[in-house]
Amino acid sequence: MVLILCALSFSLSSNLDNLVIGIAYGIKKVKIGIIANFIIAIVTSTATFLSMLVGSYISKLLPHSIANSLGALVIIILGLYFVTQSIIKLINNTKSKELALKDITDMIEYAEKSDMDNSGDISINEALLIALGLTFNNLGTGIAASITGVSIQITVLSTFILSIIAIIFGVAAGNHVLGKILGKYAPLFSGILLILLGIIEFIN
Repeated sequence: MVLILCALSFSLSSNLDNLVIGIAYGIKKVKIGIIANFIIAIVTSTATFLSMLVGSYISKLLPHSIANSLGALVIIILGLYFVTQSIIKLINNTKSKELALKDITDMIEYAEKSDMDNSGDISINEALLIALGLTFNNLGTGIAASITGVSIQITVLSTFILSIIAIIFGVAAGNHVLGKILGKYAPLFSGILLILLGIIEFIN
């Protein structure tokens, strides 16, 4: 049960960025089709898989107790970084330079720029660029999560599924007040989830 909970917590944290992107595109009336959505899910889950393989290899070089504590500590630090940056941005209303930390305000501008051909739909090439931007959030946390022993199979599968769901839900919520609130605080929630995951892994 703890294994599944940790995998889902990691996947949910990673895919909150997808939710924000979906909301931004919903607000700007830019469509993300099934193929584009699948491409984003495939790329982000593949990046998660590769980063977790690296973490699994590193964990084999260290005693289990040290590997678990080290991985958990890295996850907590990353979570604290996300939370700190999000709070600073909410207080000062400044723009984030990182895609993984952008809230709904930043992402609306990003949504306009990423639809490079102004077609109102996200093409395959545009979906690839979006997916590559999202993968950077998964690399470091993926390595750290794998070091602590988080299941690679469950995490990759849940990351793929939640990526698709998050974008669909985000686009649908784009015209609602709730969607804008979720988009504003998603980076903060993402950091909190990582901190909780790190604590669970640290004491597990």
